[in-house]
Amino acid sequence: MRGGLFWLNDKQWARIEPHLPTGLTGPDRDDDRRIISGIIHMLQSGARWRDCPPEYGPYTTIYNRFNRWAKRGRWCAIFEALATPGKDAVALSLDSTSIKAHRCASGGKGGSTIKQSAGRVEAARQKSMR
Repeated sequence: MRGGLFWLNDKQWARIEPHLPTGLTGPDRDDDRRIISGIIHMLQSGARWRDCPPEYGPYTTIYNRFNRWAKRGRWCAIFEALATPGKDAVALSLDSTSIKAHRCASGGKGGSTIKQSAGRVEAARQKSMR
């Protein structure tokens, strides 16, 4: 396995497992621990779902699980279970800050934006007439 990937430890998994859906019909689900670890990794990294590391499984499975559970409100219970302080409490923070800028916002077009100071402008006016 690659370094830098997020994996739920045994204590975290023990807190999450009671909040997972059970008794569902249909095909067997992929390994929940691996999928949830992948979801948390993608939320922390802020990358596109398509760029999810293959160690977590197919990115479509990870995205679909996150999306379906978000619509059903399951993540609130899971994140609350992870956030409850225990003996080995660790502070975690999720940040989804983003700033959108137009492609022209870098100032590449329009010439020089350097402006003369007011003192130089006054000095420049004296050259024309006295």
